[in-house]
Amino acid sequence: MRGLNVPSFYKNMTFKEKVHTLLAEGLLEKPSIFLIDLIVTDAFKVIVTLDGDNGVALQDCIDVSRYIDSNLDREEQDYSLEVASVGVGSPLKLVRQYKKNIGRTLIVKTGSEIIEAELVDANDDFVILSWKEREPKKIGKGKETVQKELKLPYVDIKEAIVTVTF
Repeated sequence: MRGLNVPSFYKNMTFKEKVHTLLAEGLLEKPSIFLIDLIVTDAFKVIVTLDGDNGVALQDCIDVSRYIDSNLDREEQDYSLEVASVGVGSPLKLVRQYKKNIGRTLIVKTGSEIIEAELVDANDDFVILSWKEREPKKIGKGKETVQKELKLPYVDIKEAIVTVTF
């Protein structure tokens, strides 16, 4: 580690463990930014994907990248580093992402159906979705619009994507 007094525990860590530790340290200064994914390939390509409670600014990615880069030694292990924000249309992976998207419309895939609905609430165990649907009238002919609501545990969600309206 370039120009630093390297703690002894760093010496026994794998490259991925070092990156993960440095990433956690770098994110301590940015409590609204959180890790979505960390990939370290066999060729030592490091791919960090971030999200934030209020989005991720380019400067956030630059700061995290610099923190990791300045604390790794390319002489010890050559690597490439890519730090980016989660893309529009990427599936939600963490409860924290669901919570920050309350009030937005999601397309949610379960084991048996695809639902496009407003995310009304999210807690640590489940989400509550709300949408309008046309159903046959209970009495008489024709259809009527009814309000549906579903309490859906995270374990039943195969994929959820925030819809983007332009």
